[in-house]
Amino acid sequence: MNGLSVSELCCLFCCPPCPSRIAAKLAFLPPEPTYTFLPDLEAGPVSTSSTTAPGLRSRGGSGGTGGVGGGGAGGGGGGAVVGVGGGVGGGVGAGEGRWKLHLTERAEFQYSQRELDVTEVFLTRSSRGNRVGCMYIRCAPMARFTVLFSHGNAVDLGQMSSFYIGLGTRINCNIFSYDYSGYGVSTGKPSEKNLYADIDAAWQALRTRYGISPENIILYGQSIGTVPTVDLASRYECAAVILHSPLTSGMRVAFPDTKKTYCFDAFPNL
Repeated sequence: MNGLSVSELCCLFCCPPCPSRIAAKLAFLPPEPTYTFLPDLEAGPVSTSSTTAPGLRSRGGSGGTGGVGGGGAGGGGGGAVVGVGGGVGGGVGAGEGRWKLHLTERAEFQYSQRELDVTEVFLTRSSRGNRVGCMYIRCAPMARFTVLFSHGNAVDLGQMSSFYIGLGTRINCNIFSYDYSGYGVSTGKPSEKNLYADIDAAWQALRTRYGISPENIILYGQSIGTVPTVDLASRYECAAVILHSPLTSGMRVAFPDTKKTYCFDAFPNL
């Protein structure tokens, strides 16, 4: 807490003085969006009869010219276009249509148009009513496994896209990921409850949309992403679980000597 003023401490712990809200302020650091979803007009119009109509305002700003994005002209969030990828839109419960991925310079994309052409993006809806942006990268056409990746607390899908392509290519797996509520094009606010609902929506989309069996899905959680990963793994069978820099619980991060899990503890992974 070094370097925080009295007013900042009061804002953190007293506005409101609710453990879940305090935990969310400490745990989530959503960046300015580094990507948008634009309607793929060549593949047909995006349906406006659903909850994810084009031009819907996302957390960072207007969708601009018919896109779903986080800020800047056309939802681009500033910067030049790095690339555009072929998109498959209309996730489970999120409406029909096709989307394509628009990355800004802040995404620092390291690959070419060819890799973006095998990156599919779409929207789905969580049980808590939030729109969830999803990304599916076909890194290996004959891949046996697909990795359901829950990323860290200070990045979004745009920033992670290069890493996903490199990871999937190296381990011969396809990669499926999603943005938490309040990140990227996903709506709502980041919270522990939304984390669980978001990964549920991603799991259901992966299972129904792509027909991938649980025994072919590897759950991978990094940092805060280990929280929804552990929760999902406790409820569904899967091929394997990978925890990268896992949290034990919110209390144990703040107070490492804590031995007991309290009812008010946030992000309990034990």
